[in-house]
Amino acid sequence: MVKVYEINGIRPVVHPTAFVHPTAVLIGDVIIGPRCYVGPLASIRGDFGRLILEEGANLQDGCVMHGFPGCDTVVEVDGHIGHGAVLHGCRIGRNALVGMNAVVMDNAVIGAESIVAAMSFVKANMEVPPRSMVVGMPARVMREVTDQEIQWKTSGTAQYHELAVRSLNTMREVDALTEVEPDRKRMEWETSLPLHQHKNEAK
Repeated sequence: MVKVYEINGIRPVVHPTAFVHPTAVLIGDVIIGPRCYVGPLASIRGDFGRLILEEGANLQDGCVMHGFPGCDTVVEVDGHIGHGAVLHGCRIGRNALVGMNAVVMDNAVIGAESIVAAMSFVKANMEVPPRSMVVGMPARVMREVTDQEIQWKTSGTAQYHELAVRSLNTMREVDALTEVEPDRKRMEWETSLPLHQHKNEAK
């Protein structure tokens, strides 16, 4: 059962086609749209500002969303938020990616189809143009994102769309086995590679 908490009479909203892992926590003014995926131990704390995941967005394991009173923190359609990232009072554009353990601060805007590299720190009020590669602590725009990189990102997000469906249909709490079964099954997915490997394969 997902941990969902009402506060000040405001209750989170989760679309029936979204998957929210049972260990995630949703508090107050939270809106999870259709086909979203929210991973284990994510904290979506709408006790000050409104937090919105638009259709097809994913917020992975250990991510935090929060914001100051009177502001919205938004991940737009097909936004992709990597493991352990923190979003605070910012806006992540359509089909953009925020890498693992990155931090995006208040009033920052990440343009559509941009990529924020893992471990980057995006300062408050930074405006990132669409299709930008953002890197560093503090983050800065390094270059334009390539068509190949956008294709890779879009493909990865599509896998999270599928994962939301698989999770809704097949995930259940069970006891662990004590031994590995003979001919143990593997997860069946189309091949998905990290970006640096994807680029090498495409050469």
